[in-house]
Amino acid sequence: MSFILKSEDEYEDLLGLWSDLEAGLAMILSHPNKVQEFEARIRQYDRWMQNLIQYDTDVALYLLFQLAAHSPVGYSASHALVCAVLSHLVAEEFHLPQAERDSLVHAALTMNIAMTELQDQLANQREQPTPDQKAAVRDHETRSADLLRHLGIKDEVWLQTVRQHHHQQAPDMPQYSLTVAQRLAQMLGVVDRYAAMISPRQSRAGRSATESAQDILNNDNMRSRLVGQTLLHVVGLFPPGTFVQLDDGSQGVVLRRSRQDNRPDVAILLNDNGQLLRPPSLNVCANGSPAISAALPAARVQEHLNHHLILQLGTQQQAIVR
Repeated sequence: MSFILKSEDEYEDLLGLWSDLEAGLAMILSHPNKVQEFEARIRQYDRWMQNLIQYDTDVALYLLFQLAAHSPVGYSASHALVCAVLSHLVAEEFHLPQAERDSLVHAALTMNIAMTELQDQLANQREQPTPDQKAAVRDHETRSADLLRHLGIKDEVWLQTVRQHHHQQAPDMPQYSLTVAQRLAQMLGVVDRYAAMISPRQSRAGRSATESAQDILNNDNMRSRLVGQTLLHVVGLFPPGTFVQLDDGSQGVVLRRSRQDNRPDVAILLNDNGQLLRPPSLNVCANGSPAISAALPAARVQEHLNHHLILQLGTQQQAIVR
């Protein structure tokens, strides 16, 4: 489904809903022992997320990737929300049964709950992790699963997916021999890695979408590669909200996916001289030149952008196509 952003107020309202969801998630991940009916809250946030995606998946991805690059609430909650959205889209593509989809998405939201504060700290420190920090990262899967059980979670698939989301299955293990949790953990591991690579931290800029895509496709495990290929088919080689260089020297931000994974709709923001275009212009890459030559890390595009005007280009194009 797609819709038209008729006004800046409508854009601000939608952005506010995503921001509120992210802030609420940050609160319960940071203070889980103070949350009454923890599982009900997770399910509530999952439904909230699904409702926002249903408005318009491309706009949802655009706002999500922009929030991830400039998150005001901390890396951990932002990362969890990105992983949950990507897991939801991958689950739809794989036609997972509802129960498996729920376990996967709930695991994505909570997989790092035992190290929320540490994850935020690591994202904001320039120094290498200390030995104590490394030890806490190494056993966070087990501690997160144990904490979730303490909080009343009884879904064993959810718990085991969290417990195993960094575990590498033997590449020669046949698919039928994997448990449901092992399959979901493998999906979540790929999503987690992709989302982590595109997100900026103090110690490094976020990698470009294409660099991140190449990394997950180079996995030695055939099943993980399949998940990576499915993820990239769902979000596109250049997902909405990511910045790109065009072959005529201009730069822009991706608005909408197209049937061709490498030819999305792009809002051109800077001309070939690096000057800001006011207003931005729309380029439908599927129609031909100019084409995308490379993805860019968000840090490369420093201009203050009017995201309402940018998104209006994409929603107006959708109206024309329909």
